[in-house]
Amino acid sequence: MNITPNVHAMIVAAGRGSRFGASIAKQYTMLQGQTLLQHSVARLASSTYIDRCLLVVAADDSTAQTLNFALPIHYAMGGAERWQSVQAGVKAIIEAGADDSDLVVIHDAARPAVPSHDIEEVIEAAMLEPYGAILATPVADTLKESYPQSTAQSELVGETPVVNLTVSSSPHSYAKCTIDRRHMWQAQTPQVFRLGQLQKVLTYVAEHELTITDEASAFECLDLPIRIVTGSRQNIKLTYPDDAILLAAIINAQFCSEQTKNN
Repeated sequence: MNITPNVHAMIVAAGRGSRFGASIAKQYTMLQGQTLLQHSVARLASSTYIDRCLLVVAADDSTAQTLNFALPIHYAMGGAERWQSVQAGVKAIIEAGADDSDLVVIHDAARPAVPSHDIEEVIEAAMLEPYGAILATPVADTLKESYPQSTAQSELVGETPVVNLTVSSSPHSYAKCTIDRRHMWQAQTPQVFRLGQLQKVLTYVAEHELTITDEASAFECLDLPIRIVTGSRQNIKLTYPDDAILLAAIINAQFCSEQTKNN
């Protein structure tokens, strides 16, 4: 295992972000005068290990190549699913001459506020692992499992007779039980993997038609250990419109902090 591998960066920007509900692809949302994608590339550029970036974009994307980025950029065409876009990026990196033991740093275009030290820490952790490492934060809130029900009935007991209260004819969610959160983590990006190993697990996903939500879950399907590195809660993902307000505040605070350090 090569513990001083070359590091390749990839941002997956081929999706549209349906939950965000905007008319433009989510990665081109403007924050503090730049697109989300430009901010995310700039965060990777702050790492001492990263000097270029592969953007995986949709076939009909006409925006990315019109933007200025903080790193030299190369492009690959994405697929219908996220894992297919990552697979296309991995293929492009390998075809460019990368070694199987090299590391690939995969970041979401929608995470424009990941702190520089988190990027460094997860890369350095992955250098010591045979498969890779990811950023994640421990779950802080109480977790509830829910069940759907079209009507809710409430029994009033005591001096008042028992009655049935119909709340609504439309489905609602109700608390079923509380989940033990002691070993629960919220996955973030960057996620960093050995290039050859990532190619193998993505091939396995394709051959078995599996559904995965991030690259680490592909390794989990094969019981391959991926190290968890505790990340910052600043590294939130733009998923819903309200997230933009918080992200703008975080990016502004990070900028002010960096300016103070430089003066």
